[in-house]
Amino acid sequence: MNHTYVLTLSCQDRTGIVHAVSGFLLERGGNIEEAAQYNDHGTGLFFMRVQFTCSQLTQDDLRLHLKLFAEPFGMQCQLHPLAEPMRTVIFVSKEGHCLNDLMFRWKSGLLRLDIRAIVSNHRDFYQLAAGYNVPFHHIPVTAATKAQVEAKQLDIVRSEGAELVVLARYMQILSNDLCRELSGKAINIHHSFLPSFKGAKPYYQAHAPWKT
Repeated sequence: MNHTYVLTLSCQDRTGIVHAVSGFLLERGGNIEEAAQYNDHGTGLFFMRVQFTCSQLTQDDLRLHLKLFAEPFGMQCQLHPLAEPMRTVIFVSKEGHCLNDLMFRWKSGLLRLDIRAIVSNHRDFYQLAAGYNVPFHHIPVTAATKAQVEAKQLDIVRSEGAELVVLARYMQILSNDLCRELSGKAINIHHSFLPSFKGAKPYYQAHAPWKT
């Protein structure tokens, strides 16, 4: 997997993007192993994820070529070597079943992650973090301190060089500012953070008013 990469990209939709990306990789000796794309008709955005191998260029050269390729499309690109564990910070509150599962799977080698820190608004899981030798940051939050707390959280994410933030039952609503800062690198693994959209397909319900 030393020469295997995952490329994710987004831009305004237009004809020929898939053809252009495929041609770009082919011209540089790349071989596509997996590919998926999605058109969001509500926003006019196009998203694509490609897993490919390429041994003819170094990672730095690939990044440079991608930057030049992306400019005419106004494209945002991220390139991640598959062999490198993704640097990750986990946010959690008082329910630990998601956190426990993530930590166990990580230590068992089932998740290709590099968990750099656990951030919580409660102290419940500091011993769990210590057992896995992962730094634990207890940052209580109130309505009055939310902005300062999120600034501290963002400092931790940046200082750890995190590429991924996992909300593992973190029972706080992230502000618009923090969502923008974490755009493309945060994932929520439980939909209970959407209490206003009960029943089936809560993400679809939440997304619908945003599109309008």
